[in-house]
Amino acid sequence: MCHIYKWISLFLLPALLTACATPPKNYDYTAFRQSKPRSILVLPPLNNSPDIRATYSLLSVVTQPLAESGYYVFPVALVDQTFKENGLSNPEEMHQAPPEKLREIFGADATLYITVTQYGSAYRVVMSETRVTANAKLVDNRNGQLLWQGDATASDSEGERNNGGLVGMLVNALIKQIASNIGDHGRPIARVASYRLVAARPPNGLLHGPRSPLYEKD
Repeated sequence: MCHIYKWISLFLLPALLTACATPPKNYDYTAFRQSKPRSILVLPPLNNSPDIRATYSLLSVVTQPLAESGYYVFPVALVDQTFKENGLSNPEEMHQAPPEKLREIFGADATLYITVTQYGSAYRVVMSETRVTANAKLVDNRNGQLLWQGDATASDSEGERNNGGLVGMLVNALIKQIASNIGDHGRPIARVASYRLVAARPPNGLLHGPRSPLYEKD
Protein backbone atom coordinates (compact mmCIF):
# COMPACT_ATOMS: atom_id res chain seq x y z
CA MET A 1 0.00 0.00 0.00
CA CYS A 2 2.86 2.37 0.79
CA HIS A 3 4.21 1.81 -2.71
CA ILE A 4 0.85 2.80 -4.18
CA TYR A 5 0.81 6.07 -2.25
CA LYS A 6 4.39 6.73 -3.30
CA TRP A 7 3.56 6.39 -7.00
CA ILE A 8 0.41 8.49 -6.65
CA SER A 9 2.41 11.26 -4.98
CA LEU A 10 4.97 11.19 -7.80
CA PHE A 11 2.24 11.74 -10.40
CA LEU A 12 0.28 14.30 -8.40
CA LEU A 13 3.22 16.47 -7.31
CA PRO A 14 3.88 18.06 -10.74
CA ALA A 15 0.17 18.82 -11.11
CA LEU A 16 0.03 20.41 -7.69
CA LEU A 17 3.11 22.50 -8.41
CA THR A 18 1.57 23.68 -11.67
CA ALA A 19 -1.72 24.51 -10.01
CA CYS A 20 -0.01 26.52 -7.29
CA ALA A 21 2.39 28.29 -9.62
CA THR A 22 2.08 32.08 -9.94
CA PRO A 23 0.61 33.09 -13.33
CA PRO A 24 3.15 34.87 -15.57
CA LYS A 25 3.01 38.66 -15.53
CA ASN A 26 2.02 40.57 -18.62
CA TYR A 27 4.97 41.63 -20.75
CA ASP A 28 6.17 45.24 -20.42
CA TYR A 29 5.73 46.67 -23.93
CA THR A 30 7.01 50.17 -23.14
CA ALA A 31 10.11 49.92 -25.35
CA PHE A 32 8.16 48.08 -28.06
CA ARG A 33 5.48 50.80 -28.27
CA GLN A 34 8.11 53.54 -28.41
CA SER A 35 10.09 51.79 -31.14
CA LYS A 36 7.10 50.96 -33.40
CA PRO A 37 9.01 48.56 -35.68
CA ARG A 38 7.55 48.17 -39.15
CA SER A 39 10.00 45.70 -40.69
CA ILE A 40 11.67 42.65 -39.14
CA LEU A 41 14.84 40.85 -40.18
CA VAL A 42 14.76 37.18 -39.14
CA LEU A 43 18.18 35.61 -38.65
CA PRO A 44 18.68 31.86 -39.19
CA PRO A 45 18.04 30.33 -35.74
CA LEU A 46 20.82 29.04 -33.54
CA ASN A 47 20.48 25.28 -33.10
CA ASN A 48 21.12 23.81 -29.66
CA SER A 49 19.33 20.56 -30.51
CA PRO A 50 21.02 17.41 -31.87
CA ASP A 51 19.03 17.57 -35.15
CA ILE A 52 20.87 19.46 -37.90
CA ARG A 53 17.57 20.21 -39.68
CA ALA A 54 16.30 22.47 -36.91
CA THR A 55 17.69 25.81 -38.11
CA TYR A 56 16.32 25.90 -41.63
CA SER A 57 13.17 23.94 -40.84
CA LEU A 58 12.07 26.57 -38.33
CA LEU A 59 13.34 29.42 -40.50
CA SER A 60 11.15 28.21 -43.38
CA VAL A 61 7.94 28.58 -41.36
CA VAL A 62 8.54 31.41 -38.89
CA THR A 63 8.06 34.33 -41.29
CA GLN A 64 4.40 33.57 -42.03
CA PRO A 65 3.03 34.33 -38.53
CA LEU A 66 5.11 37.53 -38.48
CA ALA A 67 3.69 38.67 -41.81
CA GLU A 68 0.16 37.77 -40.74
CA SER A 69 0.72 39.84 -37.59
CA GLY A 70 1.29 42.94 -39.70
CA TYR A 71 5.04 43.20 -40.29
CA TYR A 72 7.15 43.37 -43.40
CA VAL A 73 9.53 40.40 -43.16
CA PHE A 74 12.67 40.28 -45.29
CA PRO A 75 12.84 37.17 -47.53
CA VAL A 76 14.87 34.63 -45.57
CA ALA A 77 16.62 33.16 -48.63
CA LEU A 78 17.83 36.62 -49.67
CA VAL A 79 18.98 37.39 -46.13
CA ASP A 80 20.86 34.09 -45.84
CA GLN A 81 22.56 34.62 -49.21
CA THR A 82 23.53 38.21 -48.37
CA PHE A 83 25.22 37.07 -45.18
CA LYS A 84 27.14 34.33 -46.97
CA GLU A 85 28.29 36.72 -49.68
CA ASN A 86 29.72 38.88 -46.90
CA GLY A 87 31.64 36.02 -45.31
CA LEU A 88 29.15 35.04 -42.57
CA SER A 89 28.37 31.41 -43.33
CA ASN A 90 26.63 30.12 -40.19
CA PRO A 91 23.97 31.35 -37.73
CA GLU A 92 26.50 31.83 -34.92
CA GLU A 93 28.42 34.39 -36.97
CA MET A 94 25.23 36.07 -38.19
CA HIS A 95 23.97 36.52 -34.63
CA GLN A 96 27.18 38.36 -33.75
CA ALA A 97 26.60 41.12 -36.33
CA PRO A 98 25.87 44.51 -34.62
CA PRO A 99 22.22 45.62 -34.91
CA GLU A 100 23.30 48.98 -36.36
CA LYS A 101 25.19 47.15 -39.13
CA LEU A 102 22.13 45.04 -39.90
CA ARG A 103 20.06 48.19 -40.27
CA GLU A 104 22.70 49.69 -42.55
CA ILE A 105 22.75 46.61 -44.83
CA PHE A 106 19.08 45.62 -44.86
CA GLY A 107 17.25 48.74 -43.68
CA ALA A 108 15.31 46.69 -41.12
CA ASP A 109 13.81 48.36 -38.06
CA ALA A 110 14.31 45.30 -35.84
CA THR A 111 15.97 41.89 -35.86
CA LEU A 112 14.49 38.66 -34.54
CA TYR A 113 17.00 36.30 -32.92
CA ILE A 114 15.79 32.71 -32.41
CA THR A 115 17.37 29.78 -30.61
CA VAL A 116 16.06 26.22 -31.02
CA THR A 117 16.57 24.15 -27.88
CA GLN A 118 14.56 21.04 -28.84
CA TYR A 119 13.80 19.61 -32.26
CA GLY A 120 12.82 16.18 -33.50
CA SER A 121 11.61 12.84 -32.20
CA ALA A 122 12.57 10.89 -29.13
CA TYR A 123 11.62 7.23 -28.54
CA ARG A 124 10.92 6.34 -24.91
CA VAL A 125 9.93 2.64 -24.61
CA VAL A 126 6.16 3.08 -24.82
CA MET A 127 5.91 6.41 -26.58
CA SER A 128 7.54 8.49 -29.28
CA GLU A 129 7.22 12.26 -29.24
CA THR A 130 8.24 14.93 -31.72
CA ARG A 131 8.84 18.21 -29.94
CA VAL A 132 10.02 21.65 -31.00
CA THR A 133 11.01 24.28 -28.44
CA ALA A 134 12.47 27.67 -29.21
CA ASN A 135 13.02 31.08 -27.67
CA ALA A 136 13.31 34.43 -29.38
CA LYS A 137 14.10 38.09 -28.82
CA LEU A 138 13.33 41.16 -30.90
CA VAL A 139 15.98 43.88 -30.90
CA ASP A 140 15.75 47.46 -32.18
CA ASN A 141 18.39 47.90 -34.89
CA ARG A 142 18.64 51.62 -34.26
CA ASN A 143 19.97 51.36 -30.73
CA GLY A 144 20.30 47.67 -29.83
CA GLN A 145 17.48 47.87 -27.28
CA LEU A 146 15.55 44.73 -26.40
CA LEU A 147 11.92 45.17 -27.46
CA TRP A 148 10.47 41.74 -26.66
CA GLN A 149 11.42 38.18 -25.76
CA GLY A 150 9.51 34.94 -25.35
CA ASP A 151 9.51 31.18 -25.81
CA ALA A 152 7.21 28.46 -27.09
CA THR A 153 6.98 24.72 -27.55
CA ALA A 154 4.82 22.31 -29.53
CA SER A 155 4.53 18.52 -29.54
CA ASP A 156 2.68 15.93 -31.58
CA SER A 157 1.66 14.20 -28.36
CA GLU A 158 -0.56 17.08 -27.25
CA GLY A 159 -4.05 15.84 -26.57
CA GLU A 160 -3.22 12.24 -27.42
CA ARG A 161 -5.39 9.53 -25.93
CA ASN A 162 -4.32 5.95 -25.58
CA ASN A 163 -7.16 3.62 -26.47
CA GLY A 164 -5.08 0.57 -27.36
CA GLY A 165 -3.38 -0.26 -24.09
CA LEU A 166 0.32 -0.99 -23.88
CA VAL A 167 0.48 -2.73 -27.28
CA GLY A 168 -1.26 0.21 -28.93
CA MET A 169 1.20 2.65 -27.36
CA LEU A 170 4.17 0.61 -28.59
CA VAL A 171 2.83 0.35 -32.15
CA ASN A 172 2.02 4.06 -32.25
CA ALA A 173 5.50 4.93 -30.98
CA LEU A 174 7.18 2.73 -33.60
CA ILE A 175 5.11 4.23 -36.41
CA LYS A 176 6.06 7.73 -35.33
CA GLN A 177 9.72 6.81 -35.06
CA ILE A 178 9.81 5.26 -38.54
CA ALA A 179 8.02 8.27 -40.05
CA SER A 180 10.50 10.58 -38.36
CA ASN A 181 13.47 8.65 -39.74
CA ILE A 182 12.05 8.73 -43.27
CA GLY A 183 11.24 12.45 -43.41
CA ASP A 184 11.37 15.63 -41.36
CA HIS A 185 8.47 14.94 -39.02
CA GLY A 186 9.49 17.99 -36.98
CA ARG A 187 8.59 20.56 -39.63
CA PRO A 188 4.79 20.60 -39.09
CA ILE A 189 5.45 20.76 -35.34
CA ALA A 190 7.88 23.63 -35.97
CA ARG A 191 5.08 25.49 -37.75
CA VAL A 192 2.86 25.22 -34.68
CA ALA A 193 5.71 26.29 -32.41
CA SER A 194 6.52 29.28 -34.64
CA TYR A 195 2.94 30.56 -34.43
CA ARG A 196 3.00 30.21 -30.67
CA LEU A 197 6.36 31.95 -30.57
CA VAL A 198 5.97 35.02 -32.80
CA ALA A 199 2.32 35.47 -33.79
CA ALA A 200 0.90 38.65 -32.26
CA ARG A 201 -0.92 37.62 -29.12
CA PRO A 202 -0.70 39.98 -26.14
CA PRO A 203 -0.38 39.99 -23.16
CA ASN A 204 2.97 38.21 -23.67
CA GLY A 205 3.42 37.69 -27.42
CA LEU A 206 4.39 40.25 -30.03
CA LEU A 207 2.18 43.26 -30.67
CA HIS A 208 0.43 43.65 -34.01
CA GLY A 209 2.40 45.44 -36.71
CA PRO A 210 1.41 48.43 -38.89
CA ARG A 211 -0.03 46.24 -41.67
CA SER A 212 -2.58 44.72 -39.31
CA PRO A 213 -6.04 46.23 -38.68
CA LEU A 214 -5.31 45.65 -34.99
CA TYR A 215 -2.23 47.90 -35.05
CA GLU A 216 -1.99 50.03 -31.89
CA LYS A 217 -5.18 48.44 -30.55
CA ASP A 218 -3.42 45.79 -28.45
